[in-house]
Amino acid sequence: MTDRLTHQDEVGRVRMVAVGDKAASQRRAIAGARLSMTQTAFEAVRNGQGPKGNALYAAELAGIMAAKRTSDLIPLCHPLPLTSVKVSIEATDSDRAFEIRAEVTCDGKTGVEMEALTAASVAALTLYDMAKALDKSMVIDAVRLLEKQGGKSGDYHREEPSE
Repeated sequence: MTDRLTHQDEVGRVRMVAVGDKAASQRRAIAGARLSMTQTAFEAVRNGQGPKGNALYAAELAGIMAAKRTSDLIPLCHPLPLTSVKVSIEATDSDRAFEIRAEVTCDGKTGVEMEALTAASVAALTLYDMAKALDKSMVIDAVRLLEKQGGKSGDYHREEPSE
C-alpha cells in the first residue's frame, strides 16, 4: 500500500498512472448501488409498468454502456478492453428498493473498479430517470465496491453488515 495518491506527482499535479510496464492479468470487480422509492413507484417499476416502459431493462443496458465509457467520464481512467459487463437489478420488497449489482472483467494492466462503480451508478441514475414521474423523492445510496480480484493490491471483499 502506498502512502500517497497515485494520480499525483511529487508536487501534487494530477497525472495518469503509467501502466505500460505492467503485465496484463485477469481483473474483476463487482460494485453495487441502491435506489429506494415510494410503494407506488416501486410496484410500477417492479412490474415493468413505469411511465417510460420497462425501467429495469433500460437501467441494466445503461449500466453496461456506462462501463464501456468510463474513461470518457472519469478523467484519469485508462480505456480498457473489457471482456464482460453484467448488470442486474433485484427488487427488495421490504425496503421498496432496488439493489443494483455490476460485474466487470478484463484482461488488462489496471483494475476495473471504476468501470463497475460507473455501471452501478449509471444504472441507478437511469432507474431514477425512468421513474421520476412517479416519485421525485427517490434516494440513490450505497454506491460501493463489493469485490475486486487481480492486480498488485490483491483481492478485496467488502464485509456487508448483517441485519
